Amino acid sequence: MSGTWDHDTAGAFVEALFAKHHGEIYAYLLRMLRDPERAADLTQDAFVKAYKAYASLEKDENARAWLYQIAHRVALDDIRRRKIVRMVPFTGESKGAAPSAERLAMDVRLSAPLERALARIPERQRAALLMAELHDLTGLELAAALGVSHVAARAILTRARQSLRAALAAEKDAERAAEDALDARYAEQAGGER
Repeated sequence: MSGTWDHDTAGAFVEALFAKHHGEIYAYLLRMLRDPERAADLTQDAFVKAYKAYASLEKDENARAWLYQIAHRVALDDIRRRKIVRMVPFTGESKGAAPSAERLAMDVRLSAPLERALARIPERQRAALLMAELHDLTGLELAAALGVSHVAARAILTRARQSLRAALAAEKDAERAAEDALDARYAEQAGGER
């Protein structure tokens, strides 16, 4: 697709991509950002950027990986921007506490300890793990989406799995400690009632 491109062709191509991959791109961004509204907004942004970057797509067969690469960059840009903005105090009203139906559906798929463990691992590793495991990107698609070689993508994925195992072990230890503290408190209360 490199070089000049026809706006109508690009529009039709991105519309077809949207119809086919909108749900999985939204789910990926939701997992990365853990905010349904931002994920929905950034999903739209990713497809707008895909339209604008149509000339950079080299082969139609790589469209899915290319789209994930765009979504990944949009997510990282947002995360970086939020880190900067987080330093400025916010005095406005908070968002409603009720989660959306999409968020509830996504939460059903992953347990709370797994969600917390995923949040603990580095963003790049989390992205690789989500794309490979939840969105079934092949090794070559993952490499293209991350903008690295196939070997580097496998290495990132291996480190991600190791980091996730360590984070899950820490979550399990934290749960066990909380249960032990609760048991000790109950035992103390039961002992005091005698």
